Amino acid sequence: MNSATIVQKLWNYCNVLRDDGMSYGDYVEQLTYLLFLKMADERSRPPYKQVSIIPEPYTWPDLLKRDGDDLFDHYRHTLEKLGAGKGTLALIFNKAQNKFQDPAKLRRLVVDLIDAENWSAMGADVKGDAYEGLLEKNAQDTKSGAGQYFTPRALIAAMVDCIAPKPGEAICDPACGTGGFLFFAHNYVAQHNPNLTRDQKKHLKENALRGWELVQSTARLAAMNLMLHGIGSDKSVPIVVADALAADPGERFEVVLANPPFGKKSSTMITGAEGKVTTEKDIIERDDFWATTSNKQLNFVQHIKTLLKQHGRAAVVVPDNVLFEGGAGETIRKRLLHECDVHTLLRLPTGLFYAQGVKANVIFFERKPASETPWTKKLWIYDLRTNKHYTLKTSPMKREDLDEFVACYNPANRHVRKATWSAKNPDGRWRAYDYDELIARDKASLDIFWLRDDALADSDNLPPPDVIAQEIVDDLEAALEQFRLIAGDLSSPQGEAS
Repeated sequence: MNSATIVQKLWNYCNVLRDDGMSYGDYVEQLTYLLFLKMADERSRPPYKQVSIIPEPYTWPDLLKRDGDDLFDHYRHTLEKLGAGKGTLALIFNKAQNKFQDPAKLRRLVVDLIDAENWSAMGADVKGDAYEGLLEKNAQDTKSGAGQYFTPRALIAAMVDCIAPKPGEAICDPACGTGGFLFFAHNYVAQHNPNLTRDQKKHLKENALRGWELVQSTARLAAMNLMLHGIGSDKSVPIVVADALAADPGERFEVVLANPPFGKKSSTMITGAEGKVTTEKDIIERDDFWATTSNKQLNFVQHIKTLLKQHGRAAVVVPDNVLFEGGAGETIRKRLLHECDVHTLLRLPTGLFYAQGVKANVIFFERKPASETPWTKKLWIYDLRTNKHYTLKTSPMKREDLDEFVACYNPANRHVRKATWSAKNPDGRWRAYDYDELIARDKASLDIFWLRDDALADSDNLPPPDVIAQEIVDDLEAALEQFRLIAGDLSSPQGEAS
């Protein structure tokens, strides 16, 4: 059975459960609990014969032999017991709750859908892709807000292709969401290095990756996603549930890939003695930061610079405000340009993210040793925004839409690049700006564009404002007249009969 078939099978059952009021997110969570129990049981049997971390009587066979209210009660006790555990058990089951309303529907999911498959025997690409399919469907449910934890996979693939992680390197995502950057990096290393040694394979599976995620429910999805992709094990998954910005973790990495959460300000809800709720801005103060600010994205840029080893490389999704904001933003950009080699900027089109109207970019930089002269010599910019239009459902971005950018980036040797823009080719999307040009701009803004926007070009031919206003009035009057006619029809005897 392929991943698409499994996704469809599992998702069709979700539609049944939605009639009971279970959301997409709740469904994926319940699947995560049950999949973990089933795979732990599979791993305890031949040919694996591993010692299961699930204590008796909370194993998969204990669940499988029950029915009705007995199954319901046992499932609830299982979640409570495992949620009080430590390590991976806590990561998967902490604060877990039974969201089923009908014991018969829980029984069907356990017996007909989960137990019917041998998940451990499936290839990591099949079961991993199946779970990814569920996460993507969940992210498309805009009401749930799950999209904020799901970076479009075409973008992740292109970013990883540019960074090109190598065997033996330590790779980090300090805002890992559902784990997309981590398993794409894992797959890149495995696919581009088919002759890894046993030690290299063990490092890649158990030690190469590290992710931080603030939200417990999202961290559990990331942990299961990595496990299904063959990363970590039921005894150890490289996800930390914590606020990455709270402190320097002390660890350093060769590669950082991230799409930190959007939202300009960070704040904490404080409940006073009389029950009055107030909001306090979280201003992060750290000795390793260049500037103190409550802007989360600017703080993540500083944090990522700290996480990098010397000559470590980063690719980070940032909203437009990081490119032009004054005050702390200007200070951080100037220090970043000086202390790091900020060599590439990808300007992204709108319509990529589940937060509507987001304007974002990817900045690529390398950390460098202390120097009196700035490390950034040239910033190459690729404009994938102007006159590009994507939507999440009808016209989603595909990996091939980023082929030209990756070719221009030239991962094999990024120091050999050729601009596609010139005076003779003003539509070229790839050009470079020298450090002196960047630092001379107002607030050292990196919010740079040069292509002619077709939408603005069309505006040159618009009629005068008074003519536009009259056309709007005419349209409104026509619509009102149509409404009167419809209302008249509905109030007539014939209208009532119809």
